[in-house]
Amino acid sequence: MAKKVATVPKGYRTATATLVVNNAQAAIAFYESVFAADTLSCAYAPDGVTVLQAELKIGTSILRIGDEMPEFGIVSPTTLGGSSSPIHLYVEAADEIWEKARQAGSTVVVPLADAYWGERYGRFVDPFGHIWSIAQRLEVLSSSEIAARAETFFAPQPIAHSMDIEDVPPMEGAAYVVQSGEEGAIVSEPAAA
Repeated sequence: MAKKVATVPKGYRTATATLVVNNAQAAIAFYESVFAADTLSCAYAPDGVTVLQAELKIGTSILRIGDEMPEFGIVSPTTLGGSSSPIHLYVEAADEIWEKARQAGSTVVVPLADAYWGERYGRFVDPFGHIWSIAQRLEVLSSSEIAARAETFFAPQPIAHSMDIEDVPPMEGAAYVVQSGEEGAIVSEPAAA
């Protein structure tokens, strides 16, 4: 009788993200450095360079990563011109991970800050085109508390007028002139001399 095989491999959840990158070896090094990822396995194509599939463990989650292979329709965000699907990580040291990601060449999308929903949250794009959001839970809030904070956060803010700029002449060689008006500041090109 055949041995029963688990339909989901040990350590996996039902859904597992797979990241396609241009230069998987460099991406693996990035994820090991920034997220303290552990490489569980790595399978190479016959060329010994192309990563067909690597398994990385970040915290308690496993994700797969592999090199792009356009000839098979497998392309990375850099080839596509971007990604629309972030990977969200809950972490214990958001500021530390944020700084590592920034130092390693990531591009900030949403600066790391304390968010109205009770988490320290930020979003960046790694050097391989994948979007990551990281969060560190700071407090447990009810749905009504989050809704009240969201209402305050998204409420329209009045325009502050810190100085009257109507009498300030344009600077010599200025590219634009700013004038205050009834509807706020008006930006225009200066008149030709």
